[in-house]
Amino acid sequence: MSTASTPSITSANKERIRQVMAELDKGNGKPFIEAMADDVSWTIPGDTPWSRTYGGKQAVLQELLRPVYAQFATPYFSTTRRVMADGDMVVIEFDGRVTTKAGKAYNNRYCYVCRMEGGRIKDLVEYFDTALVNSALDAPSPAHASELAA
Repeated sequence: MSTASTPSITSANKERIRQVMAELDKGNGKPFIEAMADDVSWTIPGDTPWSRTYGGKQAVLQELLRPVYAQFATPYFSTTRRVMADGDMVVIEFDGRVTTKAGKAYNNRYCYVCRMEGGRIKDLVEYFDTALVNSALDAPSPAHASELAA
């Protein structure tokens, strides 16, 4: 049996994510950012302007989180429904609620499938209502993307 599947690793990873999500539930996203490995891989499957793999914490922050959060008029809060873990894998089910600057409710339900390494999120796959993303959020701006590439 690999060390990644020992009960102590499972418990530690589950508790780490529970603590991070408890803060996000209060509107504090900083612990979630701190929990990501510098070389995190964040994948959004589906058919949205945001769907792709973001490689590295800086890409996640600059190309995904900042442009998304820039569209919010109110603080973002989550409600964690369930955290499940098995070794280095942690699955998080939660709801998010926020209002966009365009006045649209963006209340989505998420499932994050995370692979942990050394107590940090190494890989994350984010599942959500893609139709809601397409109707409530603006696409990332091409100008912003080209600024990031420069």
